[in-house]
Amino acid sequence: MNLHNCPTPLIGFCAFSGTGKTTLLTKLIPILSQQGVRLAVIKHAHHNFDVDHEGKDSYKLRHAGAAQMLISSSRRWALMTELDETQAELSLSDLIDQIDHKNIDLILVEGFKKLSFPKIELHRPSLGHPIMCLEDTNIIALATDESCPNVEQVVCLDINEPKEIATFICSHFKLR
Repeated sequence: MNLHNCPTPLIGFCAFSGTGKTTLLTKLIPILSQQGVRLAVIKHAHHNFDVDHEGKDSYKLRHAGAAQMLISSSRRWALMTELDETQAELSLSDLIDQIDHKNIDLILVEGFKKLSFPKIELHRPSLGHPIMCLEDTNIIALATDESCPNVEQVVCLDINEPKEIATFICSHFKLR
């Protein structure tokens, strides 16, 4: 799948570690949700992670050898799939294919900064990292906590104003 042709609009948030991607998303998600935007979020992890906890039945069943463990209730369901050492990590396209596109309006992606799809770069000059939008033409906006550097190719946003960022996203994708 060409990420620019995704059946649901997607916007990535890219930054160097410690810039505040997750912090911004936890503020942005409620604002977009309150505006009626139905969201899916895909977060890339660079390490082992577990969404289940030791002692829970689903954890016991998965660790007993289930390659897939689906747990369901009246409020949510989750499918955990174990990959062995011979299986490649899923691509962003593969992950997007897992999303129920009928019930969402926008996919927010944290990570996958080197892939080609629309992104907002988060930049804090005090951290000393270079600005990525100078090299990455897929970055459509730069959210920063200081005055915007001289970069004409992107829209400049205030990283500390999630409402401003939400307004930009809704306007860019023509959402509610």
